[in-house]
Amino acid sequence: MTIQEKQDIIIEEFSVFDDWFDKYALIIEYANKLKPLDETKKTPQNIIEGCQSRVWIDASINEKGQVVFVGDSDAIIVRGILALLLYVLSEHTPQEIIESELYFIEKIGLKEHLSPTRSNGLVAMMKQLKLYSIAFSSKKG
Repeated sequence: MTIQEKQDIIIEEFSVFDDWFDKYALIIEYANKLKPLDETKKTPQNIIEGCQSRVWIDASINEKGQVVFVGDSDAIIVRGILALLLYVLSEHTPQEIIESELYFIEKIGLKEHLSPTRSNGLVAMMKQLKLYSIAFSSKKG
């Protein structure tokens, strides 16, 4: 499934709800689906700067040359947002991730429902996911 297809699935899931209370419930559902991050990966180098809550992201390359992201947060809404990002971007090539435009955030109305600090955290998480992909892509060549 492509990055675009995954984003379209999220947009469709969120379009069912008009009320943001219900949309937050869906974000929490995603948070609960996210596998807990191994404690050994909750290191200072995996922590995302710019997030009010604590967020860890780690990445590796699988045998197909795809980036596999894992992550966690100590805040449930942030964990849900991270789960959405990891669902969309994980298991794609570094190039696909670098070239992707994450339009689902705007389409589901998430951006205008985040506090400024959560919004900064979201930008920091997206930036880190791209930076991992750039690093993996430069190692390949």
